[in-house]
Amino acid sequence: MDQRTRHLMEHLPYLRRYARALTGSGTRGDALVTRTLEWFLDGGGSTPETDTSREALYRWLNLLQDDEREPPEPTNHPVEAALNTLPETERRLYLLVNLEDLPIADAAEVLEIPPEEAMEGLTRAREAVRNRLTAVILVVEDDAIIAFDLSETVRGMGHIVCGNAATMDEALSLAAEHTPTLALMDIRLAEGDNGIEVARELRRQRFLPVIFVTAFPDDLAKRGLEHLGPVIPKPFTREQIEQAITRAVFTPAPEQAKEPAQPQ
Repeated sequence: MDQRTRHLMEHLPYLRRYARALTGSGTRGDALVTRTLEWFLDGGGSTPETDTSREALYRWLNLLQDDEREPPEPTNHPVEAALNTLPETERRLYLLVNLEDLPIADAAEVLEIPPEEAMEGLTRAREAVRNRLTAVILVVEDDAIIAFDLSETVRGMGHIVCGNAATMDEALSLAAEHTPTLALMDIRLAEGDNGIEVARELRRQRFLPVIFVTAFPDDLAKRGLEHLGPVIPKPFTREQIEQAITRAVFTPAPEQAKEPAQPQ
């Protein structure tokens, strides 16, 4: 194996990672890498040795992808879906810097844009992705101290609390007004209301992920309703709440997740 080929093989894991992110598909990404390597090995890149740098290979991956004129595969993953809403140059810039760890000047060179333009584009891309991944969270808890603690944890993670509800009516009203993306739900609520019924009603209206935070963790299992959401028993730690929220935010929503209507 000559030195040129060894250089290409050393870069192969990085090329596959970038190509799979670029195309949104493992199969398409690997096929793109194969075409790029074939192009180089057949003499298409038989100019200076530096043409086998990672930057040069990323550039050729982009060019070959542009020749296909196919958008990335659709995805339900929140991060990938957020990236797919970006202008293509900003999406590639984000991938090169955040996924491939290229310095922004090198990423700008790959994309053949001025470094200043790259810096501005990366700032826009990061802000857009951050905004798409910021959850709007409804806290349904009748204990004011616990509700405050949950709300502070949510805000500390950079997410938004759209309101605190102590009853079913309050929860449904806030949900209708603010369209939250996640709910932290106690089971035993004020005025004899039940968080399980709130979650089921919200599911009948639209899919809303729910994390139950309750001193009665067995109530869901007793009714065979574990599918409504994960349970964090009280007393809880902030780390438990943070981990559960992160999992919920980064888990794609199922396509068919509404609670079926109950027979009259």
